[in-house]
This record gives sequence, C-alpha cells and structure tokens, in this order.
Amino acid sequence: MSAARPQIRLRPREDRRIRAGVPWVFSNEIVMDQAAKSLPPGTLVELVSADGGKLGCGYFNSRSLISVRLLGPPETGIDEAFFTAQFRRAQQLREKFYAAPFYRMVNAEGDGLPGLIIDRFGDVSVVQITTAGMENLLTPILAALDATIAPNAILLRNDSASRALEGLECYSGCVKGEAPGRIMLEENGARYFADPMRGQKSGWYYDQRDNRLFMARLSAPRVLDAYCYTGGFSVLAAVLGSQETIGLDSSEPALALAAEAAAANDVASRCRFIRSDVTEQLEHLLAQGERFYAVICDPPPFARSRKDLEPAARAYRKLARMAAGLVEPGGFLFLASCSHSISVERFSLECAAGIARAGRTAALVRSAGAGPDHPVHPMLPESAYLKALIYAVN
Repeated sequence: MSAARPQIRLRPREDRRIRAGVPWVFSNEIVMDQAAKSLPPGTLVELVSADGGKLGCGYFNSRSLISVRLLGPPETGIDEAFFTAQFRRAQQLREKFYAAPFYRMVNAEGDGLPGLIIDRFGDVSVVQITTAGMENLLTPILAALDATIAPNAILLRNDSASRALEGLECYSGCVKGEAPGRIMLEENGARYFADPMRGQKSGWYYDQRDNRLFMARLSAPRVLDAYCYTGGFSVLAAVLGSQETIGLDSSEPALALAAEAAAANDVASRCRFIRSDVTEQLEHLLAQGERFYAVICDPPPFARSRKDLEPAARAYRKLARMAAGLVEPGGFLFLASCSHSISVERFSLECAAGIARAGRTAALVRSAGAGPDHPVHPMLPESAYLKALIYAVN
C-alpha cells in the first residue's frame, strides 16, 4: 500500500530540519511541481530528500503553508492498526497522571497525530479535526477509538475556523450513541458540567487543570474570575475554602453551567456569576474601588493570527493594568494567554508593562503552561500555546 504513495521531494539542502526531527515541511521547502499541485488535499505521501533518500510518510496539502505533516517513518501503514497503537500509547501516558477518565487523550503533534484532538469525558469522546489529511482518515480514526476505549458516544466538533485554511467545511455531529445535552466531569476533586456540542471547542478546557489547582490552593478569601466560562477557577477556589468568588463572562449558557457546578459542589452560596462585557465590568469594579485577594484573567485568544499580534499585545497590556489595579496589596494576579501567535516573552513583557501602568509592583512567582495531557512536540515549541503567569502583587 505504502509503495504506491506519491512522493514529495524536498529542495536541495532543505532536509536538515526534517532529519533533526521537525515534523512539518513548509511549502517553500518542497518541489511544488504540477504533479504535487494536482494531488488532492490530504493525500498520504512519502517524503524524500533532493537526492531521493526516504525521510518519512505523512499527508500533503498544496493549499497549506505547512504542506506536509509527518506521521511516521517511511512506508508506515496509516490505517486502523496505526491509530490504535498511537491511541493506546497516548492513553497509557494519561493514565500515569490521572485516575479518572477525564483528560485530553490526543493532543495533535504532541502525540504524533497532527491535526487531531480528542477530549475524553468518561464515556463520551469529542473529536476535533483541523486538517484535510486527518479528515480523509476519519474512518480508521473512529474505528481505532472504538478499539481503544469503546466510548458510548463519539461527537465530532469539526467547526474550527482554521479548517478553512485547509479548504475544509465546518460541521458538528454525533457519530456514535446519542449526543448528550451536557455532561458531568471531574477535575481536581470537583464536579463540573460541559456542553460538548454547543460549548466552545469541546465544551471544556483541560489545559488549565494544574493552574486552577495552584490558584485554588492559595485559599484566597475573595476571588475574581474574569472570563470564567463554566467556572473552572472560581468553583474550585470555593471548594478549597474561598469565602467569595465572583465569575465574569459574556456567555449566559456557560454561566448557567458554572452555577450548576457550584451547586453540585455545595458552594453555591459562595459563588456569584455575572453576565457582562468583561472589560466594562473590570472598569466598573475599578471605579468602585473593589479589591480581591486573587484576580484571575483567562481570556479567549486575542491574537488569532500573526496580523493580530500588535492589537493583541495592547489588549493584554490593558487587561494586566485593569486586573492589577483590582488586587489587594499582598494578593495574587493570574494572567493567561492561549494565543499561538504571541510568544511567552512578548506576553510577559506586556503583562509587566500593564502592571507597572497600574502603579503596582509585583514578583513573578510561577510561569506555567498546560498540563501533561497536552504534551508538546520537542521540536515544535510554538505548539506550547498556553502561557500562564502568576504574580504576587505589592
């Protein structure tokens, strides 16, 4: 089967990155002749060097800046058995860290499966595909998922805007079992609720798990959770002893799930959720002279592409200024970015500038990313998208 795959040839002296372990090949690194351009998006190919040496197999899309994404060594069979082996390896890794089946089971390049994300919610799995190559392999992916963990329900959330870059349409649906209206999950000893079909991404963000626990363990008497979504930070803070937590978000459905989580954990009396424009509400709280022992800001991505970088940098600086002004002396400030396009160095610089503009001084006590169920490919540091900074504010 693999012998019949078309070859994609690298230009001279463009094989060093691949030989070093980088799994991406950019369009300007390959011979983009008519034969290559005529291949349907997502075609499985064999990658060879300029002199014909075999380098690996993957899938190809002439429409994409990242033209080839590697899946394995040359002539690897990319079928149900391949995905089953990859899924089992990924599952075994997660089981070293988590006792309950609530985690990101597949994290794209970090698990050797570019373009594929699978979030596990007990007996429900949510699959997200972002590339044409993985879209073409959906049938063996679903069969392998059944062979590995046999979920009662499999949901597809193939509605990411990035699919357009691959020439893909967006869609969602249930391909096994019945789509639940909302599901319960467990994290850090607390119970939460997610809506996998209508919520953002898969309905829950496992990436902040460790950071939620770090902030909750501060036992802050009063907590402000800006962009709280379904209450991940604020509910856990209340569970671990905070006397008052206030969550801000613009999504009424998300806030309803947050309130449900607070009730399920018997902390509803200590959690208050406010639907609002978060920026406007932060300005209002500043004007009222409000102060909190811990202020948490986990906004949606301000920079969705490189062209958004400078406006996003200003937005992060403004957010840091407002949030720092709400922290009582001796308290803590948590600032996060999930924007791929802003580096941790630039994000840190803008946060520091915002804190200074608030007239405050601070010490950075923790710099973190996502948890171990979000592994990063060691040759793709840019895939470590989540940046979380925690400051002790004077």
